[in-house]
Amino acid sequence: MIKYKLDCKKCDKKFNSWFASSNEYEKLKKRNFISCPFCNSIKVEKSLMSPNVINKKKNNLKNDNKYKKIKKKIREYQKFIKNNFDYVGDNFPHKARSVHYNKKNNKKGIYGNASAEEIKELKEEGIETETIPWINDSEN
Repeated sequence: MIKYKLDCKKCDKKFNSWFASSNEYEKLKKRNFISCPFCNSIKVEKSLMSPNVINKKKNNLKNDNKYKKIKKKIREYQKFIKNNFDYVGDNFPHKARSVHYNKKNNKKGIYGNASAEEIKELKEEGIETETIPWINDSEN
């Protein structure tokens, strides 16, 4: 697969597109199968594009100071949550509904696991929830 940056000569818009190979691009171009997604013109040309090169030294997040600061802050939040909220595990959606609808006066809030779909459903029901990143203790 190869990605090309393309220029529409009619509307001057730029866009990217993927092709199986450079030969495939040429075949599609000759047959007028490449068109601008903005104006539908077939007057589309490849433009210069620099390749994406990964510098392993620069992308080593574990040695990045910003990464370390963020990770430290997440661990601080986790410690606060563990000390001030009750862990309910995978039973979070059920417990959240129970607290919300039964108006239980819990002295502590709850935290646990829920899928994105379950969180969406809870929010649609008017149940306040927040999602935060979580770092497992097994990670160094």
